[in-house]
Amino acid sequence: MLEPLYWAISWIMLQWHALWHLILGGGEFLKTNWDWVLAIVFLVLTIRTLLFPVFVKQIKSQRAMQAIAPQIKELQAKHKGDRETLQREMMDLYKREKANPLMGCLPMVVQIPVMWALFHVLRHLNPNRAAVTKQISGWTINQFDSAANARLFGAPIAASFKSTAADLADMHANGTTVKIVAGALVAIMIITTYLTSRQMILKTGWAEDPQQRMIQRLMLYGIPISLLISGTVFPIGVVIYWVTTNLFSLGQQFWVLRKYPPPVPAGKAATGTARAGTASAPAMSSLTDMILGRKSKPAAKGTAANANGAPKVDGKALAPKPGAKPVNPKRGTPAKSPAAQGAAGSRADDGSRATSQGGAAKAKGTAGQGASAAKRGTAPRAKRPSG
Repeated sequence: MLEPLYWAISWIMLQWHALWHLILGGGEFLKTNWDWVLAIVFLVLTIRTLLFPVFVKQIKSQRAMQAIAPQIKELQAKHKGDRETLQREMMDLYKREKANPLMGCLPMVVQIPVMWALFHVLRHLNPNRAAVTKQISGWTINQFDSAANARLFGAPIAASFKSTAADLADMHANGTTVKIVAGALVAIMIITTYLTSRQMILKTGWAEDPQQRMIQRLMLYGIPISLLISGTVFPIGVVIYWVTTNLFSLGQQFWVLRKYPPPVPAGKAATGTARAGTASAPAMSSLTDMILGRKSKPAAKGTAANANGAPKVDGKALAPKPGAKPVNPKRGTPAKSPAAQGAAGSRADDGSRATSQGGAAKAKGTAGQGASAAKRGTAPRAKRPSG
């Protein structure tokens, strides 16, 4: 059933190997056959280029799921306790908005057959096999023997962490070297798989839909934990493929999320708008003055500010000084209010008492004049004390 896929993966890898063998000239460097290692790396680049439309659909589906998150929350509150109706309403919502909660793991699902095909091809790379079995999926005997003897830092790319002693003997490999190289690659594979899922979740946030949230948790924790067990049986070549895929995904997601950032949730957007409105409140008076053609006066240095940022009015500074005559806004001349005239008469009376030696009667007369003047609305002038 998967035989055509085996042929396709083998053909792509052999074409890249032929190119890199021509460029590098074969041979080893740091106990590594780089022509075969780079053939696996560029197999990843080829597959990911072909899967790029699927990745774009994944991003669009995630954006759609974020957009309908408030509607999903409303449905959950409306049909709480009625799971059947809730599922039916949510399926209708997904269909209407063209959103698919399962699209988030589609690239991984599509790549599983590719990795299985590569696993099938690499696990047959044994130099002691019969000539008939070497010619599988379009390989020649020379290509098969070259790939079977290819190494990464001294460990055959066909070996795995759990390779038996008999298999290692057939590959002429050292068991300790294989375990060190394979173990390091499996650790890198687990870490990069976790970082790839974490990068997407940190940017898009956790989904409101419980089903989508479960998928996110599965990708964040479930897959890395499963790789801790299954990764030990993968050939080193398959682990190279997986690590390269994760590194490519990290770079691809970083570029996409930076160029097309996810939409801001409604709650956060409202909060940001409220903060912006509060910050711009002090400028509203200046904007009003500009529209009405009035000139706004700059706030004096050292003037305290209110909570909204406007300068605080000092009541003491605006209060009239003792003895000052208030100005009539209509005439531009000092107003003659009864209260002010009475206050002036009282001050004149105090001054007369302070400077006169025996003028009690005179002080009474001055006070009487002040009182009568307050009734008439005129302010008597205080006489300068003599002597």
